[in-house]
Amino acid sequence: MPKTSNHVTKNGGAASSQPNKDSVDASAINCAESLAARLEEGAARLIALAEKLSEIEWNTAVSPTDQRSVGVVVHHVASMYPLEIQLAQAVADGKSVLDVTWEAVAQVNAKHAQEYAHVSKSAAIELLHQNSREAAAAVRSFTDQQLNNAAAFSLCSGAPMTAQFVIEDHAMRHSWHHLAAIRKALGR
Repeated sequence: MPKTSNHVTKNGGAASSQPNKDSVDASAINCAESLAARLEEGAARLIALAEKLSEIEWNTAVSPTDQRSVGVVVHHVASMYPLEIQLAQAVADGKSVLDVTWEAVAQVNAKHAQEYAHVSKSAAIELLHQNSREAAAAVRSFTDQQLNNAAAFSLCSGAPMTAQFVIEDHAMRHSWHHLAAIRKALGR
């Protein structure tokens, strides 16, 4: 059996001097690239599921409390990317976001659900492809300093949130959140 040399880490634990092939060199990937890749992965997973749905599944309500159809929710995720990126850019520029409330979000979502009640699968998927690509490109343009900038953010009770948080909690998480709800609704 080959012998490996270990050294003691700052906290007293043993660490192997051999590289872990499963770990990613954090210095090789900047934060914006990592965020964009996770955004793209979530969108790709939502697209992959949406493409396989039957007409009945496409028109199934997401939950008893969210009566929007799966199709409306897929389109909703796609249509929200530009706004979510705009909010992150404002925070990255040090601008407070004070006029976006959960009540306003609910109103926007209700209006969207009415306007796109009969959205086609092809239209929703095409928009999801386009807007997720554009959102990922925008995220990649953020510098580490911009990602670390914080400003008051009304969706978090006015707490000063970083642009990175806004990206993670909104543009990046959005597809993952709705994908989980759709899978639950469809038993997938």
